[in-house]
Amino acid sequence: MKVRASLRSLAKQPGSKVVRRKGRIYVINKQNPRFKGRQG
Repeated sequence: MKVRASLRSLAKQPGSKVVRRKGRIYVINKQNPRFKGRQG
C-alpha cells in the first residue's frame, strides 16, 4: 500500500473503490490488489 498525496491515479484503475474509514481515504481494489492506497 502506498501513502500518497493524490489517489487519483489509483482510483482510475478498473475495479477501484474509494472508501472513507476513520477520517482517512483508502483506495481498495479487489480485481487487482496491487492498487491500494491511503491518504491522510
